[in-house]
Amino acid sequence: MEPPPRKIIHVDMDAFFASVEQRDDPSLRGKPIAVGHAAARGVVAAASYEARVFGVRSALPSVTALRRCPDLVFVPPRFDVYKQVSRQIQAIFREYTPLVQPLSLDEAYLDVTANLQGLPTAWATAKAIRARILEETGLTASAGISYNKFLAKLASDQRKPNGQFAVTPDMGAAWVETLPVARFHGVGPVTAKKMHALGITTGADLRDKSIDFLRANFGNAADWYHAIARGEDHRPVDPDRIRKSSGSETTFNRDLLDPVEIEAGVQEMADDVWGWCEKAQAYGRTVTVKVKYTDFQQITRSRTYPYAIDTAEKLSAASRDLIRSVLPPTKGIRLVGVTVSTFDTLSDGPAALPLFGDDGS
Repeated sequence: MEPPPRKIIHVDMDAFFASVEQRDDPSLRGKPIAVGHAAARGVVAAASYEARVFGVRSALPSVTALRRCPDLVFVPPRFDVYKQVSRQIQAIFREYTPLVQPLSLDEAYLDVTANLQGLPTAWATAKAIRARILEETGLTASAGISYNKFLAKLASDQRKPNGQFAVTPDMGAAWVETLPVARFHGVGPVTAKKMHALGITTGADLRDKSIDFLRANFGNAADWYHAIARGEDHRPVDPDRIRKSSGSETTFNRDLLDPVEIEAGVQEMADDVWGWCEKAQAYGRTVTVKVKYTDFQQITRSRTYPYAIDTAEKLSAASRDLIRSVLPPTKGIRLVGVTVSTFDTLSDGPAALPLFGDDGS
């Protein structure tokens, strides 16, 4: 007999860093704020919902954020406070289940198939957890409830902020078909663009493609895309799993020979990776730059430092140094990527998911 479906909850705090700042400083409430620094090479670590209306998002360069929202208020990050609040939230989770897999300071998967409080449903469990978080921290959280991790994560976005949504086994596959592929975990902006060019815009379009077609166009990620298009994800909630790297890569619209353009692409990927590092509070010592040429030859350049890469400036400088070692190119470059690894410490259990996408998250 098949085992009963799992009961998985994905809890995601609402604009966590920004919400903590607005909680602690009432003068910031209702204003568009960005956690980060307004310096020329600064990066937004988090944005309030008021700022998101203007298109301000995490990992966005500060100068771009200010261009989009001239009234944006920058607040220096207080990671010690965020980690303290995260520990409060993690403690609440563990009152309901020992099977907690944190993804970063502000989100986690919980397997509540057998919850410790004896609540009758996963829906009731998620509601109780969110109420406890609000009571103890003054912050709101959203939750997705489903029978696997992929669907639970998708569902947690459905009623944001401060809501919850359930995807039941009898609706999972059909619900996925209605969604844009750009919403799928593991489909980053570059992959979404490639899918759109192939006529794949929704889950239904993705489901219609054969596994051979997907393998020919997406390589190792094909099996993942084939499964999630059917609402399938057999990964367990693993409280002991540790992520070993975070990376981001992009394929250019045309093959590049100009060192300035190539370096700009690497900088964009470094900013993307830094957004994850800052959110997860995970800092590695190894930086790797990947290059794929027009003839599909692929090379990497890597350097391990004696210290953690703990600022955006250090990551940018390391990435620039590595890409400059292959510039000017002797042939066109079609793809660049940046990866950080060799994490000395992984504070509060950052993300442990496979890196199927190209957005590093």
